[in-house]
Amino acid sequence: MSSPTKTARALASIVVTIAACSTSNGTAFCAHLDLVATTQDVASIARAVGGERVEVYAIAKGYQDPHYVAAKPSYMVRANRADLVAYNGLQLEIGWLPLLLRGARNSQIMPGAKGDVDISDGIRVLEVPTAEATRAAGDVHPEGNPHYSLDPRNGAIMARTFAARLSLLDPDGAIEYRRNLDGFETDLATRVATWEQRLAKIRGRSVVCYHQQWEYLLDWLDLKRIGLIEEKPGIPPAPRHLAELVDKMKQEGAGLVIHSDFVDPKAAQAVARRAGVPVLELPASVESRDRIKTYFDLFEHIVAALEKVEWRE
Repeated sequence: MSSPTKTARALASIVVTIAACSTSNGTAFCAHLDLVATTQDVASIARAVGGERVEVYAIAKGYQDPHYVAAKPSYMVRANRADLVAYNGLQLEIGWLPLLLRGARNSQIMPGAKGDVDISDGIRVLEVPTAEATRAAGDVHPEGNPHYSLDPRNGAIMARTFAARLSLLDPDGAIEYRRNLDGFETDLATRVATWEQRLAKIRGRSVVCYHQQWEYLLDWLDLKRIGLIEEKPGIPPAPRHLAELVDKMKQEGAGLVIHSDFVDPKAAQAVARRAGVPVLELPASVESRDRIKTYFDLFEHIVAALEKVEWRE
């Protein structure tokens, strides 16, 4: 007769198995790979490519600044069971991901292992420093600007990286991953063309941003950034800097101030008010708002918000 302890363990195993399974065409199907993603954007694209063969868990919440995430023990437990850890890279997670990986004690996801997936591979990186970065310059990323997921064209590159690595770890699913990738790329290309058409009238306009977070979005839409509210990355602005920025905005005709939904909006609002231009809070990540469930949703919200702006002429 089985002991209560053995029975409990068996039931727990069944529950875990059921949780990782779904039903497709009336047949139970279990995920082959367990993937931990550092951000919601990375997780969304992983789900699009992985489909039912991959169970995806995202660490950073959509409303969080991904630079500053606590490496909680619960995240380490997740990573300990993972087949892959996929991350944004370019040192976006440098403050917490190395600690999380050490705590996970999982050789499959350590740097250089097959389960170590840097999604920035293949990205055309903007703002790579030409001089050695020091703390005196603020929170500068020595490998370049890491916010590349805010250009939807990069979503296709990220998806290809996933398809290649998932196929390597799960060869039986390679055809499915390829099919999912093709569908994602086709859908994305159609949407990007539509978004570009909707925003064609704002190309060439000048803006001010709070943080160097929107460079890829601006590059995609051919918008010119003439200044930043942050005097140095990650460091709150001084009053003198803000006053000089307002003067520059008036001189050069900046028509909008943009900030993300996870920064204090007060400085952006004050600058916009003094310069006489609108201020726009944009979602910076999947899951940052209730209706932003996918990578496509994120850009639909961004494009719709930019369409409604009454630009200062």
